Amino acid sequence: MPSSKDGTMVILSSPSGAGKTTLVNLLSRQKNFETSISHTTRQPRPDEIPNKDYFFVNDIEFKRLINNQEFLEYAKVFNNYYGTTRTPIIDKLNKGKNVLFDIDWQGADQIKNKKLDYKLITFFILPPSKEILYERLSNRHMKDKLIVEERIQQFGRDVLHWINYDYVVINDELNNCYTKIKSLIDAEIKNGSKDYDRNYIRNHVEKLTS
Repeated sequence: MPSSKDGTMVILSSPSGAGKTTLVNLLSRQKNFETSISHTTRQPRPDEIPNKDYFFVNDIEFKRLINNQEFLEYAKVFNNYYGTTRTPIIDKLNKGKNVLFDIDWQGADQIKNKKLDYKLITFFILPPSKEILYERLSNRHMKDKLIVEERIQQFGRDVLHWINYDYVVINDELNNCYTKIKSLIDAEIKNGSKDYDRNYIRNHVEKLTS
């Protein structure tokens, strides 16, 4: 059983462009919350800082970490590997730190299946509409329409995994979405009452996939 002195694991997943990384960054500003830094084989984006946003490594180094069983979870997403090494996470949790994960559904499944002795709360973030998602992706990948189309196609597959998460939150307005997630985390940690309507989410998913 998790100890009351241990930290909590909080996973945020979403289809590409739904805003999970921004939300993780906001949540990490809370006292006693830290973000897990993933290893990745993809190239840094212009605004990303190595060893702060990601540990950027080549395929050979990533596969060495896989072979040494150093990953708590890893996945291949859009032809690049992403993974979370186990030791830093366990150290933080044992020191009572709450750890935020910015990972996809594959990584979330792997962590759940490990059944670690720490409290785990999982969130899936959805866009308010496919039109807004397309707009966000187009702004991010202005020079490459093919990437946008690939992400939109993947969205249809990724969104189906919402059912495996504790909570699904719609990122219609960033501060509202952040406040909703923060309230649900607080309620989970303190065993308080939770304001959550799963049927509303189910209806929203049906609109996104119709």
